Amino acid sequence: MTGLPVWPRYLDATLGAPSPASFRLSPEDFRVDEQLDFKPEGQGEHLWLRIEKRNQTTLEAVRQLARLCNVSPKVVGYSGMKDRVAVTRQWLSVQLPGRDAPDDLAAQLATLGITVLEQARHPRKLKRGVHRTNRFILRLQGEAVEQHDFHARWEMLCREGVPNYFGPQRFGANGRNLQRAEALLARGWRKRDDRQGMLLSCARSFLFNELLGQRVASGDWQTLLEGDTVMLEGTHSLFRVEQPDATLNERAAKCDIHPTGLLWGADFSADHSVAQRLEAALAERHPVLTAGLAQSGVKSARRALRVCLDAPALERGQRNDEVVVSFSLPRGAFATAVLSELITQPDVANTDTLAGINNI
Repeated sequence: MTGLPVWPRYLDATLGAPSPASFRLSPEDFRVDEQLDFKPEGQGEHLWLRIEKRNQTTLEAVRQLARLCNVSPKVVGYSGMKDRVAVTRQWLSVQLPGRDAPDDLAAQLATLGITVLEQARHPRKLKRGVHRTNRFILRLQGEAVEQHDFHARWEMLCREGVPNYFGPQRFGANGRNLQRAEALLARGWRKRDDRQGMLLSCARSFLFNELLGQRVASGDWQTLLEGDTVMLEGTHSLFRVEQPDATLNERAAKCDIHPTGLLWGADFSADHSVAQRLEAALAERHPVLTAGLAQSGVKSARRALRVCLDAPALERGQRNDEVVVSFSLPRGAFATAVLSELITQPDVANTDTLAGINNI
C-alpha cells in the first residue's frame, strides 16, 4: 500500500470542490485549547499544570517538564497530543510525592516556550483521553475564502455536521505509518514492535475512513441503515437500530444521534444487516489489515460517522482573503476533517504525526 486515498468530501456533491487556501502560515494561525470538564482538587502528590506552548509537540513538553523536575517522563501525564506547528493549551501532570516542584519551574519552562497558566495539586495522574473537547481558532487565507460559496459551505457544516474522518496526520507523511502498520500486521503484530499501539491505531483508523468514505459517496453517512449502531450526541452511549423509523430518522436529522462505524477488532462478527455487511466487506478489500488486527487481539470499538461543530463562529479578517473560524470538537475528532470541506488540500505537512493517537 503506497500513499493514501483521497476520501470523498461531503459538500462536493452539491457545491463542488473547494478552492485552495492556507491555514497554517504561522503557529498563531492554528490555536487549540484542550477542555476538561473537571478541575484538580487542590491536594495530592501530582502537580497539574495548565500550559500554553508554541511550535512544539506534547511529548517535547513532557520531556522538558520531566527533566526540570528530575523525574522520569513516565510519571508525567497528559490527556491528548497536540499539533506542533500551533499555539496550544493543555494540562500536564507530574508526580512529586512528598516534595515541591522547583521554585523556578515556571520561569525555566518559559525560557523553553512553555507558559504556565494555572497549577494545582491532585491525587491522581492525568490519564490519556479524559479531556472532553478541543476548542480550535483557525485563520484561513487564500482564494477559497473569497469565493461566493464559502459562507454556504460553513453554514452547511454548522447545520449538518462533518464526516468524522481521521486526519491525514494519523497516517504519517505520504502514508508511511500505514505502510509500516501493514508490514507489521502481515508478519504478526507484537507489542514490542509497537509499544504505544500507534500502528494498530493507524490501521483501524484507515479502515474506518474507508467505510466512512463509502457511505459519504453513497449519501447515507448521516442517515440510519438497518443494523446501524448509533451513538448519542455528547456521549459514547450506543444502541443498535434494527429498522430505522420516522422518530429515529428525525433525531438523526437534528444531530441528536449519529450512525457509527467500526474500529476493527478481534471480536467483530457481522450479521446480515445492511450496515454490518458494509463493515464485513472491509475484510474482502483489506484482508492483511483485518486479519492482522484480529490476530493482535485488539477489541473492536465504535466511532461516530459524523461530528458536529460546537459553538461555531466566523469572523472576517482585515483582508478580503482572510477569515477566522472557531469551533469545538469532541476528543479524537480532527480539525483537518472540517477544513477539508472548506478549502482544497489543507497543509498538514508540518502537523505532529502522532497527534490524537491516544484519543480513539
